[in-house]
Amino acid sequence: MEEPVASGAPVSPAEPAAFQDRAAEVGLVFQHRNGAQGRYLLPEIMGSGVALFDADGDGDLDAYLVQGGDLEPGAGAAGSPARDRLFRNELVETGELRFVDVTETSGIESTGYGMGVAAGDFDGDGRVDLYVTNLGPNQLWRNLGDGRFEDVTAATGADDPRWSVPATFFDYDGDGMLDLFVANYVDFNLGSHTLCTFGSGEPDYCSPKTYRAEPDRLFRNLGDGRFARTTERAGLATEFGNGLGAVPADLDLDGRLDLYVANDGTPNQMWMNRGGGRFENRALFGGSAVNRRGEAEAGMGIGAGDMDGDGDEDLYVTHITGETSTLYLNDGDGLFTDAGMPAGLDTPSLPMTGFGTGWVDLDNDGDLDLLAVNGAVRRLDRARSGDAAAARAAAGTDHERRFGQPNQLFRNLGDGRFEEASPLGGPAFTAYEVTRGAAFGDVDNDGDTDILITNNNGPARLLLNLTGQDSGWIGLRLVAANSEGDAIGSQVRARLTDGRTITRRVRAAMSYASSSDPRVLVGLGDATIEEIRVDWLGGAEESFGRLAPSEYHQLREGQSKARGQP
Repeated sequence: MEEPVASGAPVSPAEPAAFQDRAAEVGLVFQHRNGAQGRYLLPEIMGSGVALFDADGDGDLDAYLVQGGDLEPGAGAAGSPARDRLFRNELVETGELRFVDVTETSGIESTGYGMGVAAGDFDGDGRVDLYVTNLGPNQLWRNLGDGRFEDVTAATGADDPRWSVPATFFDYDGDGMLDLFVANYVDFNLGSHTLCTFGSGEPDYCSPKTYRAEPDRLFRNLGDGRFARTTERAGLATEFGNGLGAVPADLDLDGRLDLYVANDGTPNQMWMNRGGGRFENRALFGGSAVNRRGEAEAGMGIGAGDMDGDGDEDLYVTHITGETSTLYLNDGDGLFTDAGMPAGLDTPSLPMTGFGTGWVDLDNDGDLDLLAVNGAVRRLDRARSGDAAAARAAAGTDHERRFGQPNQLFRNLGDGRFEEASPLGGPAFTAYEVTRGAAFGDVDNDGDTDILITNNNGPARLLLNLTGQDSGWIGLRLVAANSEGDAIGSQVRARLTDGRTITRRVRAAMSYASSSDPRVLVGLGDATIEEIRVDWLGGAEESFGRLAPSEYHQLREGQSKARGQP
């Protein structure tokens, strides 16, 4: 297993860091706990995710951080029960970016061994709800609108008692209501725990192939506050793997949302939406089930977006050390090519174990750049590392010394190639931490994309973007005609004065076990806007004309007018 070495990114040393970690400074203080006691129980190394969402509808992004805990009875610290935390952003009310922990007053009692979170307005009342995945029963938290949430898991029928990791809200049947997909990992319990060893014979975490894969679950929204299990009827019960990543996208441009699922060590699924509530797995035929060598890889996180500006959505899937993370390039018909090597993404990913990832326009030039956050799942052989890498790793905790890896940024060169630009990320991209979740959104409402990441058995980090706001931009919140919630799945096409058309989709689910800001940010660079068009998920197409740049607009289906939105 090769040890990561210092980045050789061709970035000028004179360039200032693009990101700065301000989590502690703004009150977003959270420490993940995995409860490890030396037995190397597999769930300990897998969590956890994070959500950026507008919990109170005030126009700024709040944060939900998923906690782990203690797997073995009596292992926890007395008087300190592990639970998820909800932080309220006070930016709009006070004009200052400041987070306050409101978990105690929110009514959220999420004390399971947490993995991930999905945010979405499942009941269409304009308030964003939360679905939390766990090792064990999941929870659906309905947003009551007064800063409080209620557990409606049993009432809605949306539970899954297995080891769930990613979940995503998306409208797969086009009825205007958000359905729910939950991917499950493996069948693990303390009684089935198997002891695995490192190369030197020391104990280590096992491969997921040591355990039996668990089937996934699809829930259809009935519109009356309940969900129906439709996994079998939809065709998703025919195949499953060790699910860790899930993202909805219209991969063949037929107007229906498909579903891509990344599996850890087993072939991925690309569930193509055939209409009528039915899906067909076309991953093998479409070239996205395995890599170009025909090998199934350790799929962790997924990014979906139009990285080459041709109007369709490409995929990036992160993998384990010794495997290259995979860029699946879309030809527009749902047929994909493994293009990581010519894009310059293969070699830098080889020594890393990637989890959270996403296409994001970091500098607002209109081209999607790429983030991958890393941290090993098997003990690393530090004795084989270079002096500089070994020294940086040795500066961390024992957990970080064994599993820590640096995070990575890749800058889009605009010609199908990327350059590694990790130094622009600042200290969070040189530290050896065990990073898992990554959520994206404009936390300070200044027109660029910030990133909230979680570290396994470590602190959360809020990486504020310091440079993107200096370029042109426009922000859009899309609202469907029959709902007060975000029009998840609809698509924006921004036609610019420099001849480009930039395509962005409204989505929250991507990355690893995390949920992001559904608002659409379009980087303009030096160009201005000719026209904003929206392809609504229901099939309608609408022009909103020339909207003013450097501000947020709310676009409601059927109105062809925009109003200010913070």
